[in-house]
Amino acid sequence: MISRRRLPSNRTDRFAPFRNGRFRLFFTTYSISMFGTSMASVALSFGVLENNGSLADLGYVNAARIVPLVLFLLGGGVVGDWLPRRWVMLVADCARTASQGAIALLFALGHASLWALLLLAAAGGLSEAFFNPALSGLIPSLAPEGHLQEANGLLSLSRAATNVAGPALAGILVAVAGAQTVLAIDAASYAVSVLGLLLLRLPTPAPRPRSSMITQLREGWTIFRSHTWLWAITVQFSLFNLIVWAPYLILGPESAYRSYGGASAWGAIMAGYGAGSILGGIALLGRRPARPLVVAIGVTFLWAAPSACLLFAAPVGVVVVGAIFAGAASAVFNTLWSTTMQQRVPAAALSRISSYVSLGAYAVGPIGFAITGPIAQTVGVTPVLAVGVGWQLIASAAVLALPAVRAVRQPAKTAENATAGI
Repeated sequence: MISRRRLPSNRTDRFAPFRNGRFRLFFTTYSISMFGTSMASVALSFGVLENNGSLADLGYVNAARIVPLVLFLLGGGVVGDWLPRRWVMLVADCARTASQGAIALLFALGHASLWALLLLAAAGGLSEAFFNPALSGLIPSLAPEGHLQEANGLLSLSRAATNVAGPALAGILVAVAGAQTVLAIDAASYAVSVLGLLLLRLPTPAPRPRSSMITQLREGWTIFRSHTWLWAITVQFSLFNLIVWAPYLILGPESAYRSYGGASAWGAIMAGYGAGSILGGIALLGRRPARPLVVAIGVTFLWAAPSACLLFAAPVGVVVVGAIFAGAASAVFNTLWSTTMQQRVPAAALSRISSYVSLGAYAVGPIGFAITGPIAQTVGVTPVLAVGVGWQLIASAAVLALPAVRAVRQPAKTAENATAGI
């Protein structure tokens, strides 16, 4: 008989993280929290408008959350590397429970003044600035050894699913029970996350050397700029938010109103993006590309698809398909990007590096929202969309051509959980 050797496979058990009790607990409570968060944006918008707020007031409330998030993100990264990350997240979620509960109470009582909403929204953004970097650093300590990518993929899949289902349910609940009810549910979901973090049992982290915040930021920056693939992809993603994604989110509804019959068409397009995120997350589970960043950047060409469909006035069904492809690409990119960063950045600096990466996305995105409308009114919608499509194709090709990106390979054997910052 001829002996047949089993060829090595780049697939693994896609649901292996669920065999770990710590991951199951965190996944469950985090998913509940994300579901509440995905409903809150819809409820807050209607709550402001139904309480005699103007569109300007709504813009101020949204800005009140984003500004402290941007200002304190780097500080949140330092704190996430200084202190036990689980406790940083726990305190942040306690603050978010209180702030969302207070907004719900103000709406219920009919006393939601603008200044109170601004302060409470700012408290939520400040909490988020500390929660997100700590979360990025905590994930490696939750995943079973050798299954970090699957853990990231499952968490990404959960976020995608809640972002599809949450707003849909929120619209129904706001109509039936009012915005205050949905915001109270969101506050309760943060309380569930607090309980999960309290119950989470993790190994005691190794002692970390303390130094000034400036020194910590400088050390983080040195690590960040020393990895070409890290800063290059961060720049690519930041400019994508500025040049491609912000114009798409502003001009997409306008195009739907002008060419596709209105809000229902835009709702279908956005639902397609969410469905694509779910499909992309499912497709990636259990697969280990040999060159993860080549795949991650390769799929970013598809980020141009929805804008290209709008640019050429394609039928709405084609635009939905383009959105599905873009959503799937985002799920693949986010999972492979997060996993690569967590594998290759020192655990003790992971929260700081995550804050540098996030800062680029959050800082320039609002600029895109602010300038897209005036530019489109001056030069027209078509040129703005065309610039976005062209830029995305050029940027993806340029980053994909970098030797540092192509050189990153899937580790044969990882120590993903070793001394992970907890």
